[in-house]
Amino acid sequence: MRVRRVLTTAVLLLGVVAASAPLGAGPALADSSPSASPSGDDSAPTEAGTSFRTATEIEQGTRATANGSTGDYLYWSFPADAGQRPTVKATVKLPEASKRAAAQTWQIDVYDGLRRRQACQYGAQTRTAAADAASVELACTLRTVRAWSETWANDPLPGTYYIRLTATGLGAGDLGQPVSAEVRVESKDIGGSAAVDGSLAKPLVPGVAVTSEKSEDSEKDSGSASAALSSLEPDDGWTSGWWSDRWVWTGIGGVLAALAGIGGYALTRGRGRPGRVPPGA
Repeated sequence: MRVRRVLTTAVLLLGVVAASAPLGAGPALADSSPSASPSGDDSAPTEAGTSFRTATEIEQGTRATANGSTGDYLYWSFPADAGQRPTVKATVKLPEASKRAAAQTWQIDVYDGLRRRQACQYGAQTRTAAADAASVELACTLRTVRAWSETWANDPLPGTYYIRLTATGLGAGDLGQPVSAEVRVESKDIGGSAAVDGSLAKPLVPGVAVTSEKSEDSEKDSGSASAALSSLEPDDGWTSGWWSDRWVWTGIGGVLAALAGIGGYALTRGRGRPGRVPPGA
């Protein structure tokens, strides 16, 4: 009976811990991917930058559009936090086939906050459109963003990421033709499987402009300048990097180990001294 009670208690405790795990997992277990914005959202960006410094900021899950010309470099930026695996998708509507001299090759590149080009884990990053094609679709799924990495590594880190879309190897006759582009970024929350022992002091969100600070008591400039950082960040804010669902499963493992020890002790301790045996025997 005692062993049965111990095993019953172990099962009940395991059920309580497992049931409470999603509630206590915090931001690491929450789905940090923003919900998709409707295609008719007036707040969706309708232009793109022409350099890293002028890149148009977009939220994850928002469809951004822009018009340009073949030969232009189109730039967007978006925030990505630790534990996310961003996927960038782009669709380019090409000029009329009668105005194109040959096939066109389009390419999408993604750079982190240090402007290091990030490799695509999978996806059609570069694609050549036939001379009669009306559009071309590109995709790039990055590696999972890590909270911290070695200085020599090229791992994706939390912060601002830049998208660059352009056509490569165009002939002189194909330059300057009007095109329209559509870009969308979505992320999958990987969770504790991508957690590391460390975190950055600050996310890699570089300044893109310089603004003058104004005194609270006066409207005059104080003479000092500060960098205006990116205005976008994940919905739940930047994670600190120390928490992940690995803590939950570590706690569950500790509880199971303790219950296993109690059960083993109950099975091996026996029933004690028989009543018919005198104490001094």
